[in-house]
Amino acid sequence: MIIDIVRECPVVNTPRVVQVAGMFDVPIAEKSRVELRGALPIEDRVWSVGLIVGPSGSGKSTLARELFGPSLVTGFEWPADKSILDGFPSGAGIKTVSTALNSVGFGTIPNWLRPFHVLSNGEQFRATVARALVEAPLRDLVVIDEFTSVVDRQVAKIASHSVQKTVRRGKRKLIAVACHYDIVEWLQPDWVYEPHLAAFEWRSLQRRPEIAIEIRSVDKSVWPQFASYHYLTSRLSPSAVCIGGFIGDRCVAFTSATRFVHPRAKNIYQAHRTVVLPDYQGLNLGGVMSDWLGVALWQRGWRMHATIAHPALIAYRRRSPRWRVLRTGFQSAGGRKADPSLRRHQSEFSSRRVSTSFAFTPPAGTKSASRPMPLDDLKG
Repeated sequence: MIIDIVRECPVVNTPRVVQVAGMFDVPIAEKSRVELRGALPIEDRVWSVGLIVGPSGSGKSTLARELFGPSLVTGFEWPADKSILDGFPSGAGIKTVSTALNSVGFGTIPNWLRPFHVLSNGEQFRATVARALVEAPLRDLVVIDEFTSVVDRQVAKIASHSVQKTVRRGKRKLIAVACHYDIVEWLQPDWVYEPHLAAFEWRSLQRRPEIAIEIRSVDKSVWPQFASYHYLTSRLSPSAVCIGGFIGDRCVAFTSATRFVHPRAKNIYQAHRTVVLPDYQGLNLGGVMSDWLGVALWQRGWRMHATIAHPALIAYRRRSPRWRVLRTGFQSAGGRKADPSLRRHQSEFSSRRVSTSFAFTPPAGTKSASRPMPLDDLKG
């Protein structure tokens, strides 16, 4: 693909133009002219993700509009007083929409019910990408201008990682148009083009940069900062064992478990609450946290089960060798013979909600105590 783009616009000779030209010794021409020339040989190889990057004013948007106009996304009109769910095409089923939102790292279901304009910049960016992927025909190209330009740089990196995984998994094509170079290692583009240098480069797929996360027991007092992001209820059991995931000094992920009481079930803890703060979703921190807790419980002689309805958590556990499916279907309280404490929480899992139950399988060689040990060391 050969790039040969010339754009001109007239320069109106006003007093201010003359004054600034004189102050900075800038010659006044009749027309302002921009030329973009180079080569974009993206037909030569199979690729999934491309990046057009450079400083502001380098011609990125002009290039994207000229070469990929029909596929270019600069933003969407969203309903002012309805949820973002209602901004997606009417023909897209809720499963398609929820899958798209989860896949780009926007897994905070309560926030799906809010209008677009009240979301954070990071959530707005992820919602826009999800909608672009839904509206584009399968395997078609999506080009997104101002990619991550208005979001916090930490959010930009994590979101870039989530988006590229979604594009590759769906065998789609994405071109990001951005002014920041800090996303390159996270977006992992197959090619990069810099218009201001007319420089094109093929890249090989590499691992994203490592993120150090420290996992340790926490007090229940940390729960309020996570409660509003949980997809069921904000209630936390008083007897819950609570674990926090820290990046630096900030607790960004939370998971917990409670004792499962049933006359025919022995030595089981049930996953209770797992939440990752919105800016850090897309890194699989929830899975890492629950796996860590599963091992910690196993080492102390306890088994761990999880019954969940969140699609992203279900998808992770189905892929993971650490979790075995026990049941899929409508939640049951176990009938009249079930323990009263189990029936008491029936409202938390509505009889209309389809959920999946899993049992944790520890890594080979992980030793379990001969009899259940107290969990005082895991209680914050």
